[in-house]
This record gives sequence, structure tokens and C-alpha cells, in this order.
Amino acid sequence: MPHTPPVRPAAIADHRVQPALPAEPGGEAVFLHPGEWHFGDSQTRIRTLLGSCVSITLWHPQARVGGMCHYLLAQRPPHRGEALSGRYGDEAMLLLLREILATGLPLQEFQARLIGGASMLLSRERKLSHDVPARNIQQARALVKQLGLKLQAEDLGGNSPRLVLFDIASGHVWVKQSQESELEQAHNTRTRK
Repeated sequence: MPHTPPVRPAAIADHRVQPALPAEPGGEAVFLHPGEWHFGDSQTRIRTLLGSCVSITLWHPQARVGGMCHYLLAQRPPHRGEALSGRYGDEAMLLLLREILATGLPLQEFQARLIGGASMLLSRERKLSHDVPARNIQQARALVKQLGLKLQAEDLGGNSPRLVLFDIASGHVWVKQSQESELEQAHNTRTRK
């Protein structure tokens, strides 16, 4: 994974955003593509690259378990009776909640962090697209409030992609400004599979 631009601090922080991305230890390394999510234990590190999408991380400090989603849109268009999809914020959160319920741990003991929602389009294009980044941000904040989660940090908005690394062992979330070319590279890797 490319690691070039400097790390940007989160707007709110109990666990400070680290000054540099750490070296990879042993354990499970997971890369989330748009619409994917993952829940794991202290041996897991989750990465993703965000543009207008948003990631929500949920972490339990004592049990050292947690997860992250990478959603594209706030909600699914109406009249679709399909299975839950990580492509939509509300459904991605439900998928993570299923995993939390399986642990038997109280939901309110999990800490949340919100990352992403960059405006990658010109203001004129955002109007035509119904301002997807703003709706994604609004959905993430509403979900955290609705579920009574502790919001530890957020790094939302702006106009640059973000590279995110979530270390479940420590609960640290590293956020680094990225280049638009990295988003294209991640997309091309996904389409070749």
C-alpha cells in the first residue's frame, strides 16, 4: 500500500491519530473495498481508501474486538427487497451490529469513529448528484446518535481522499490524506478481480 502524504489529525480525539502509519505486524490484514465491512479481534488490522464514501469504526476497549464498514450511499433507494448490503450506511451498520450482538458485549461500550465523506466533485456536480458526501456524513452522525454510541473522533468532509488503517489491538485509527490516483488504483484492482 502506498504511504506518501502526511497524516491528518482527527477533529475529536481521545485516541489520538498517530503521526505515521505503523509497520505491518503479524495477524490478519483486511482491505475493504466500497460496500464491504469486517469485524475482527486483536489480531486484525483493517484498511480502506475513502473518497465520498464513509467508514464507521466500532471498537470495544476491554475485549479488543471491533469492526469497520465502507459504505457508498446513506440509504438504499426505496422498493428494493434484497438482503442487507454494506453499500448503504444504515445496512452496513446493521451488519456490524449483528457481529456485536454475537459477542454478547453491550453496544454502548463500543467506541465509534467516523471518517470520509470528501467532496470529490465540483459544487455544480454535487448538486446534480444530490450531494452524496454530505448525505453520507449526515447518516453516520445520525446512526451514532441513534444507537447511543460514544463518538471518539471524526475526520469528515474536505475534498481529498483518505487512507485509513484501524488496528483492533490498540483501537487506534490512522487517517492520512491520500492522492486521487490511489483511489483509481484501488478501483482498478477491484475491477480486475
